[in-house]
Amino acid sequence: MIAEGRAGLCRARENRGGTVICKNYGHITAMAIDPIEKKPLRRFLPGSFILSVGSFGCNLSCPFCQNYEIAGADCPRAGSSFFSPDALLEQALDCPQSIGVAFTYNEPLIGYEYVMDCAQLLKQNGQKVVLVTNGYINEEPLLSLLPFVDAMNIDLKGFTESFYKKLGGSLSPVKRTIELSAQYCHLEVTTLIVPGENDSEDEMRRLSGWLSDVGKEIPLHVSRYFPRHKMTDTPPTPLSTICALADVARASLRYVYEGNC
Repeated sequence: MIAEGRAGLCRARENRGGTVICKNYGHITAMAIDPIEKKPLRRFLPGSFILSVGSFGCNLSCPFCQNYEIAGADCPRAGSSFFSPDALLEQALDCPQSIGVAFTYNEPLIGYEYVMDCAQLLKQNGQKVVLVTNGYINEEPLLSLLPFVDAMNIDLKGFTESFYKKLGGSLSPVKRTIELSAQYCHLEVTTLIVPGENDSEDEMRRLSGWLSDVGKEIPLHVSRYFPRHKMTDTPPTPLSTICALADVARASLRYVYEGNC
């Protein structure tokens, strides 16, 4: 339970007068026009560009977080500008080269109310809606949001409960998010390979085999770790490891990409 006047571990939810509110609603800390491939989405409207926005906070605590300056921050530390859903739609429509909006950079689903409000408005105006997420969400709110989402990239951190426990989460809800999302929208999955944590061929064999059961056509991005945040002493993932694990995944999946190499 969140005490009165305090924020939760995600930093985006706060108890005000006995009600837990979403304090990052509309607070945008990062905004850019990105190639769709940077999300990464390799098989969703390739060659297009999308307006990418992020807020602050996250519901996991990855020691290797690549965007910890905003994912691990609260609003005063991150710095932000307020965009109402109408203002975000106007920003998207003012970018003629963009196909819509990607909610990314931090974990978008902890700002669920804002993403839902914006997604409905964007869809009504012919804009694409993309989520780049860790997939750590309950089933009921996910099912309410999915009809308004065109594409997702879900970060599957690894394939053991022990690894997810280190990050402050659990594997099973993420697996369920992947299973449900595959039924509603274009889906791609990313796994960041961290040396000594999730880099065994056996784990990749089990991960890619399970993902193939969900959908053999789901693209998997095998991504390279670089030292960041609390793991600055751990060297980058060897390229040989990325190539070997990608080959393992190709035994089960049609589309496997080696990322950040």
